[in-house]
Amino acid sequence: MESKFSIEDSISKLWDKLDGWLDAIVLKLPNIVMAIFIMVLFYFIARGIRKLMQKFLLNRISQQSIQDIIARFIFLAVILVGFFIALGVLELDKVLTSILAGAGVVGLAIGLALQGTLSNTFGGLILSFMPKININDFIESDGVKGFVSEISLRNVVVRQPDNNYVIIPNSKFVDGSFKNYSLSDRSKIVVSCGVGYESKLQDVEDLVVKIIGDSFPQKNNEAVEFYFTEFGDSSINFMVRFWIDMKGAKQEHAARHEAVKLIKSHFDEKDINIPFPIRTLDFGKNTLNMNTNSIKGQS
Repeated sequence: MESKFSIEDSISKLWDKLDGWLDAIVLKLPNIVMAIFIMVLFYFIARGIRKLMQKFLLNRISQQSIQDIIARFIFLAVILVGFFIALGVLELDKVLTSILAGAGVVGLAIGLALQGTLSNTFGGLILSFMPKININDFIESDGVKGFVSEISLRNVVVRQPDNNYVIIPNSKFVDGSFKNYSLSDRSKIVVSCGVGYESKLQDVEDLVVKIIGDSFPQKNNEAVEFYFTEFGDSSINFMVRFWIDMKGAKQEHAARHEAVKLIKSHFDEKDINIPFPIRTLDFGKNTLNMNTNSIKGQS
């Protein structure tokens, strides 16, 4: 015989099921209350840790965006710890195991798919804590010179002296090399020149060392260095090296500009010749006659 559908039986089974769930909830009520308490407790703990970390990061990282992102990561990590503890209190160990296994698989897939992006992200975190590069530092990387205007989780933004912006991936800084002119207060620059063969070389050396030393005071163990470098086609060439206060390219250009003017002015006063190449064009008589006849023939 075919069984008949009974609404009363269905309702009875449903109430039995609900009654069983209600009994389970009542039995688990202390665990549920404890789990809720743990989640609320860890929420406030996460907020407190985030505030403390923000205060700590303010002294270490100048980029506000990176401070906020790191603080969020810390907040979420603490919340997740509380969530896992709450699942353990509820005796949902199998659910916890499944969540961890799924998170591991998903994390591996995301890591493989975003390998380059994650490399730049971790590079940004490393750069944020590195004392070797900061906002407004004048740096050089892969031929690009400029001031650091931003350090994000993906790249470093460099403002060049011509006010153009260059975006460099963080991995370039972490895995490669770069020059930071702002790390030292003093730097050495070189100015080159040449004098005529008739010049008294010792007088030239003494004069250049004096005028550079008077205009650019050398500190501590620093000194003006002067070297004759070669016998040129029309001059004996030399270079002078000296220290200046320098945090960027502008100070270097300004110091070299001033040094060139000083050397030229004092050389003029002392009648020291700075030779320059001269070309003499010799138009022979036969060449002029040939050109004249050619012109007449065309007229």
